[in-house]
Amino acid sequence: MRLPNAAVGDAQTSGFGWDVLTDLVDVGSRMAGQEGERRGAEVVRDAFERAGARGARIEEFDIPGWWRGSSSLTVHEPHERVHDGRQDVLALPGCPAGEATGRVVDVGDGTYEEFEARADDLDGAVAMVSSDTPEEVDRWIHRMEKYVNAADHGAVAFVFRNHLDGSLPPTGEVGYHERPGPIPAVGVSREVGERLARYAEEGCEATVAVDCRNEPATSVNVEAEVGPDTDEAVLLTAHVDAHDIADGANDNGAGSALVAEVGRLLAREDVELDTRVRLVTFGSEEIGLWGAHHCAETSALDDVKCVVNLDGACSSRTLRVGTNGFEELGAVFRAVTNDLDASLSTDDTIAPHGDQWAFVQEGVPAAMTSTASTQSGRGWGHTHADTLDKLDSRDLRDVAVQVAEAVARFAADEVETPHMSRTEMRDAIDAGYEQELRMGGRWPYDDAE
Repeated sequence: MRLPNAAVGDAQTSGFGWDVLTDLVDVGSRMAGQEGERRGAEVVRDAFERAGARGARIEEFDIPGWWRGSSSLTVHEPHERVHDGRQDVLALPGCPAGEATGRVVDVGDGTYEEFEARADDLDGAVAMVSSDTPEEVDRWIHRMEKYVNAADHGAVAFVFRNHLDGSLPPTGEVGYHERPGPIPAVGVSREVGERLARYAEEGCEATVAVDCRNEPATSVNVEAEVGPDTDEAVLLTAHVDAHDIADGANDNGAGSALVAEVGRLLAREDVELDTRVRLVTFGSEEIGLWGAHHCAETSALDDVKCVVNLDGACSSRTLRVGTNGFEELGAVFRAVTNDLDASLSTDDTIAPHGDQWAFVQEGVPAAMTSTASTQSGRGWGHTHADTLDKLDSRDLRDVAVQVAEAVARFAADEVETPHMSRTEMRDAIDAGYEQELRMGGRWPYDDAE
């Protein structure tokens, strides 16, 4: 173990991390590019300073901002009904303002095959898809892909229905780096979606109306350091922004709180690090990973030994690590969890979801680190229900110990984390994820590379 027993005991008895998380959720909305995100960043900066990290600072960068107004879904036939409250319907960030009326066409789970099967029905229609991805599909299909497919097939509006019950309409970015998107888009609860699906079988006409603003804005990253002042660094990261409809407790207040808590543990005098650890919380993850891309573009990537990104890491005490094909990262996490008699789930798929992608696409070893949950899909994430009461401070403490030990090992001279070239990374990406990236205008490679 790189962490001395005193540091482990400190982690298990301290309320520091939980207090930071509580301060973050009490900010309220931390929507990218808005005042709440900056207030959240200030909470993190102050926490870094209290943790004993040096050089805590906030860095600004430009983003395409999005502000939510009111939205509605009006069913005209076969039975009139108006949904205009946030508990039933939410605009999806990145979509344009506008109003459109059409037949409701249920495209099921929104797979590519389902869109092709309904291609003749979608022109001029309101396309509705589930947030679920069926088990027989070999990868998760992002809402953005479903949205672009709907627009490409001629739909005039997009309805994204939650597959989990509880009257929780989901939100989530659809525009990404091609904002604003082409058609109005809303998320609806499972209950509203099931009713619409039933009506669609009879013949249903509906109007989707979205009021929102797409305007330039400024977002913020927060950064500090612990350990020796080396050129090479291990990055421990998370995103501080959250969707404006809930506290963003697990997605991703907990990740930001964990960065501060792990930084505090690594800053202890009895913890020896061979390599500098950069603590970074990104802004604007939820609308296109803008903060992570800004960091990657302004960092000397040859000096980044590896990245450990925390996102959704407080739903249990079982770490879930996506290694993005960097086996050395998985080996360290396996050794840590074995030594701590802790549970671990790993996946080596190269996936473009999460802030680590800004580094992975450049061949920098980077892991997506979360915790395993029994909930399907995002669970409470991206809904009104992502609140502090769903989390447990004991989970946060245990995860902090595991991550702190892993980062300390990554920072050791004897641990090597080889980079890939951009060409090697491009060639290693699964064709399905290449398809997703191209659909969203996010494919980062020149085909001549």
